[in-house]
Amino acid sequence: ILASYGLPAALYEKALQNIRQNARVAIHFHPERLTKNGQSVAEGLLEAGTFKTQFETGISSGSPTAFPGGERDFWERRFFGGAYHQNGLSPAGRPRYGALALMGHPDGPSPRFGSCYFLLYADVNKRSSFTFGGSQDDLEMERTGSHQELAPCIAPLFTEVIKGNGVLGMEGLTVNALLEHLANRLPAPFPRPPGRPLGNALDSFIEAQVHGEVSLRNDVERLVADPAFRGTVMEELFYLISSRYEIELDWHPGFTLPAQKVPEAFRGYPTQALATRIAGNGLLDAARIGSAANAFTLQPELWHEWDTFDEGLTSFRRLWHVLVKYGAPPGTP
Repeated sequence: ILASYGLPAALYEKALQNIRQNARVAIHFHPERLTKNGQSVAEGLLEAGTFKTQFETGISSGSPTAFPGGERDFWERRFFGGAYHQNGLSPAGRPRYGALALMGHPDGPSPRFGSCYFLLYADVNKRSSFTFGGSQDDLEMERTGSHQELAPCIAPLFTEVIKGNGVLGMEGLTVNALLEHLANRLPAPFPRPPGRPLGNALDSFIEAQVHGEVSLRNDVERLVADPAFRGTVMEELFYLISSRYEIELDWHPGFTLPAQKVPEAFRGYPTQALATRIAGNGLLDAARIGSAANAFTLQPELWHEWDTFDEGLTSFRRLWHVLVKYGAPPGTP
């Protein structure tokens, strides 16, 4: 690819080295969602001081199958060659999932997995593996690298650009522009959110699998929150987490979308009716979707839109994806 575009191999090597030094892993989460013990995610974070695995919390912003024998369990067994299925390994020993932040989007590299995120220190990259797309995809092994061997997960970015596809929330990139950014413009230190446009990066990301504990005090530099939670108990919890574990707290611009602008369906799931039930003629945001999702979790019998509980969970995820894809900061015309 580089040769066909007249780009020097040395610039590509510089880009890889720049990623090693400056790129950060971000772990997205929905702070208001309820875990299997009835706590909100934010309450659990404040209490434990660590970011727990899906197998511990019982919830996921992706496939809700993080239990022995579930799809997530099968994917991890296949992907990691059984390393996480040794006798005596506890749920806490499983990997944590995030994404590699390369573009500096204020809403993070993979907002599909949560409205808020922790930005980790660069040292965590050394005990992480990385996959372009997701580790459950068919080509996951070909697209997986490590801190020292990044090429397998970075090269597919250029392939997608050549195909005319947007990558990492950026449309219209050229091979030259992407390489120039990675080699010379990857921000260090990581920029603060205010004043920068949302990335709305729903589908294109580099997944990070973080191996070992993620300590809020030792591994997290910054908590970046959605402003939909200002004035709520979540805001209080954010400030408590920030103070107790000495983490910077920032706010990204936020996602809002008029309920009437939500499409009838999104990727096979009805979304307009759910948006109207949640927001009426008003605005959708992360807090409103989260509150409704919790209400469904606690009293699913009051929701008759779906045949199964899992269908309901998937519908809430799809509605969140609509907000990520089409949403804009409050006050946007």
